[in-house]
Amino acid sequence: MEIITDILSLHARLKKESCIAFIPTMGNLHAGHLSLAKIARKKASCVVVSIFVNRLQFSEIKDFNKYPRTFESDSKLLINENVNVLFAPHESDLFPLKQEFFVEPPLFANILEGEFRHNFFRNVATIVLKFFNLIHPQIALFGKKDYQQLKIISAMVQQLNLPIEIIAGETIRTQDGLALSSRNLYLSTDERSKATRLYQVLLEIKIQVESGSKDFQSLQNKAREILKNRGWEVDYIALHQRNTLAPAQANVQDLVVLGAARLGNTRLIDNLEISTKI
Repeated sequence: MEIITDILSLHARLKKESCIAFIPTMGNLHAGHLSLAKIARKKASCVVVSIFVNRLQFSEIKDFNKYPRTFESDSKLLINENVNVLFAPHESDLFPLKQEFFVEPPLFANILEGEFRHNFFRNVATIVLKFFNLIHPQIALFGKKDYQQLKIISAMVQQLNLPIEIIAGETIRTQDGLALSSRNLYLSTDERSKATRLYQVLLEIKIQVESGSKDFQSLQNKAREILKNRGWEVDYIALHQRNTLAPAQANVQDLVVLGAARLGNTRLIDNLEISTKI
């Protein structure tokens, strides 16, 4: 695996590649990231993974500063997955000037995560487009755990006519159901034992809806109450349509239930896709 930190070297390395699969990350890699690398290895002759902690995605500088930097261990994991190129650019290369041009995402970026993380998806879309312009991948892979992000990037690629196939990777979970996330490291031992409750309430909604329940509001309210009664601070538990992320309708088959809640000082997100019979 080649580790490249500057743009000119990246272009020189990739200019002769016929099929590039790209996975953007902020590092602190786990099995979820590695599952994307496994898919990429089967899809392309050259797999590129980026590691870049994007300060635009953090609402507070303290959160940016405390994000785990684990470059050495990340590199070893990627070598084991036969990744061809690890691109770890310097911030000054990606942002040579103050960033004044941004990708403005569609209105559904303002709901769910967008309601609680102002301009988050604008900043995510902007940095992803930068990487697309630098790497010119034919394929890009994103995990379903960040469901809204996946849908926004997919919409950006489609509406800007980017010649890139977006592949979605399934959420990877621990044995007890907790979705893998870099944020899990912030959980105390006691909090970790309680963290699966978010997955459990989403799973119960999935089971109820797939069994025929159409009382979406009651299911959402009950899930919120269960979490609140167990010490969680809930941002949202919500049923939406998969493709558009519009609020769920009883006559729509393909739904997703999404949740975000804080346990102690750690904010967790998760989701489950739901298939219903009309």
